[in-house]
Amino acid sequence: MSFAKSPTMQGALSSLAAFAIFSTHDVVVKFLGADFAPFQIVFFSVLFGFPVVTIMLMRDRTDGNLIPRYPLWTGLRTVAQVTTSVCVFYAFSVLPMAQTYAILFATPLLITMLAIPLLGEKVGWQRGAAVVAGLLGVMVVLRPGSTELTMGHAAALVGACSGSFAAVIVRKVGRDERNAVLMLYPMVANFLVMGAALPFVYVPVQVEHIGGFFMMAVLGLSATLLQILAYRTASAVIVAPMQYSQIIWAAVYGFLFFSESLSWNTVLGAAIIIASGIFIVLREDAKPGSGAPVLSTRGRYAQGTLPRLGSIARLMKRSRVPAE
Repeated sequence: MSFAKSPTMQGALSSLAAFAIFSTHDVVVKFLGADFAPFQIVFFSVLFGFPVVTIMLMRDRTDGNLIPRYPLWTGLRTVAQVTTSVCVFYAFSVLPMAQTYAILFATPLLITMLAIPLLGEKVGWQRGAAVVAGLLGVMVVLRPGSTELTMGHAAALVGACSGSFAAVIVRKVGRDERNAVLMLYPMVANFLVMGAALPFVYVPVQVEHIGGFFMMAVLGLSATLLQILAYRTASAVIVAPMQYSQIIWAAVYGFLFFSESLSWNTVLGAAIIIASGIFIVLREDAKPGSGAPVLSTRGRYAQGTLPRLGSIARLMKRSRVPAE
């Protein structure tokens, strides 16, 4: 078998393609952000995502109801995902793409930190040092005192923190909670909360804008399916770091569509964050059975506008099991 056809290479390429599509999705978000408030963008993103979820649930053969087994954790996760969706979409609307990605790249570091109190994880000095280095990288990107920090920077930071919190909660309760609950509660909450805010921020939607909202749903779903393929053909230690390729797409797309250029602090800070994240992934992979949360968090930041990666993967697997 040639290297090009090996499962490892196929998984890596699938993941690279997935994050290239995710970056294209974020370009659409940034374009729409010039005309619409993040509340309206999230509302229509969820609206176009509901048909996908409905089809998936129709194929789910698991018996049960939609009452959460862990109401408190489900509620906290739902709030976190609603917060993440608004914050991340706003950050993409107002910040250079590379800066937004650099800050969001801190998510695996924050997951590692939150796993200590919430999951009882033990983080050795090496992973601890990597987390500290990564957070210092975030400071390099932000340059507090030298750079004018805006609401966009604050939104990206809050989005990274809330997305990490949501991911750790999934790690905590995901084995016992139904996939339908994990999928529907954040989406319904986003729909209701954004719908309640819509009258205060609504801007009339033109035909081309509807195309943009539809494109977001298609791109998000396509990228998620490619990620599922990647994780089925290669190990997480190969697939997970591919998310950092988005910084390249951010530079290309930012230059082509938004006349953005990379500043030295963004490049340096992103390099530190990426190196720290990859080190943590490698350390966790070297400890089989450690239950490390970074490798278990397969998708991007949890925003609750489309089904999470793990839920789609499990529902697709279960839908192929013949009914008894």
